[in-house]
Amino acid sequence: MNKESIYGLTLDQLTVWLGEHGHRKFRAAQVWEWLYRKRVTAFSDMTDVHPACIAVLEEHFDISTLSEHVKQESADGTIKFLFRLADGNLIETVLMTHKFGLSVCVTTQVGCNIGCSFCASGLLPKSRDLTGGEIVEQIMKVQLHLDQEGRGGKVSHVVVMGIGEPFDNFRNLSDFLRIIKDHKGLAIGARHITVSTSGLADKIIEFTDSDLQVNLAVSLHAPNNGLRTQIMKINRAIPIEKLMQAIQYYWDKTNRRITLEYILLKDVNDQREHALQLAELIGANRQLANVNLIPYNPVDEHSQYQRSEQESIRAFYDTLKKQGVSVSVRLEHGTDIDAACGQLRSKQIKEDQAV
Repeated sequence: MNKESIYGLTLDQLTVWLGEHGHRKFRAAQVWEWLYRKRVTAFSDMTDVHPACIAVLEEHFDISTLSEHVKQESADGTIKFLFRLADGNLIETVLMTHKFGLSVCVTTQVGCNIGCSFCASGLLPKSRDLTGGEIVEQIMKVQLHLDQEGRGGKVSHVVVMGIGEPFDNFRNLSDFLRIIKDHKGLAIGARHITVSTSGLADKIIEFTDSDLQVNLAVSLHAPNNGLRTQIMKINRAIPIEKLMQAIQYYWDKTNRRITLEYILLKDVNDQREHALQLAELIGANRQLANVNLIPYNPVDEHSQYQRSEQESIRAFYDTLKKQGVSVSVRLEHGTDIDAACGQLRSKQIKEDQAV
């Protein structure tokens, strides 16, 4: 039977758990420092922790529940990891190098049920949520890779944009965020963390009320219901009006900017009329929205879509700018190593099935 990942506990939860098992409060602080500051890979390496405490931790928890299955490195320095979970499932995690630091994109589910018609992640349906520990351990495995390189690199930014819908795994996501933000541990700043959702309106409201303080991105991808339903089936259950109400709630309560992600599909959602509709949809809150235009990464299984021409991307960008909308074009990373989220996992599963 697989044991729970030790990385799934917040410091408070670890303190309570150890207390319930007969150990004093300071033991939790010791263990926490060994895990996140010294980054040991075995409980037995925690040399100043009492042997009885080590024994009870080893009995109930694992310090490693992920193993590296495949690692691909792009010419631009992007590294994509395919990790195998304890139950044999595969997930992807990506390390990206930016001018502002090292960013990791983490996965929150095995597969995805959102079913966006352009997305490689949804090619395989969701089989389960990841535990909080499995999400945290993706960061730890990447940090271990950086440690072993010996260049002193540290994960400074996190984007929750990997396989799955993060808000469909809200409790484990929340624990993950609290763990990686903890100033006694990884101490990744809240402003350096972004969570992306396909638009679960009720969860946006819950996220707003949770006061987690991390950045929010919403995968919009279309400016009207007809088009969004065509490319994102979630829009049937949560139409744009309901989504925008939740976004307005976030704006009203936090006065913080949201990133609206917009993937550009040739001759589908990339025309000037779409840009004008998008500006109108954002309305009076333009100072609190940034539209991030995403050039499409073609996926063999979704051959009905192609990447927008550069001229169309520029025209869409310029139209939004003229309407007073803050807009950017996402920089591409790892285009030579199955760049689209979920591609490496899908490819590996096909190869395994062919053996």
